[in-house]
Amino acid sequence: MVEKKVVETKTGRLTRDDWLKSALATMRKTGVDGVKVAPLAARMGVTTGSFYWHFKNRRALLFALLDYWERTMTDAPIKEAKRFEGSAKDRILFLMRSVMVDNLAGHDLPIWHWAQSDVGAGRVFQRALDKRFAFASWMFSEAGFSKQQAEVRGRMMVVYLMGESTLVSDSVSTRTELIKQKHAILTAP
Repeated sequence: MVEKKVVETKTGRLTRDDWLKSALATMRKTGVDGVKVAPLAARMGVTTGSFYWHFKNRRALLFALLDYWERTMTDAPIKEAKRFEGSAKDRILFLMRSVMVDNLAGHDLPIWHWAQSDVGAGRVFQRALDKRFAFASWMFSEAGFSKQQAEVRGRMMVVYLMGESTLVSDSVSTRTELIKQKHAILTAP
């Protein structure tokens, strides 16, 4: 995956989210230890002064990064899926496509690695995982599966999406085809 240069806003200034997106992309390649202020600024083509406009220090960036990951990679797709107006099984497909096509689980592995050595990151990772499992279980329950079946199928879906995001090419057509296959299996009676 090619890292894109950050585009400045109309005011010519980078936003806080620009920094977080770049830090997340960096972490995906290097792990949390590779997220350093000066190299991050250099990759973004700006000075570190821009960073300090948005964050007090690296630690503040890392806390914000966890929050950003949870909001954009867990809370936002759940919110979108809740608003979906199709059938319960189509809602499951909608969420699976969103996660795979937009590669929303693509940053889960570096966050998980970070969570293994940092208690705060571990709490955020587990909270996001719990949200994903609970929502997935609810979706399968809405699709007519028993509580036990809904929990098992929901968990399988979440784990599949998280794992497959690191194994499958970034090709949208490949990801879309895999989602159709997995959805058919997960929603079969």
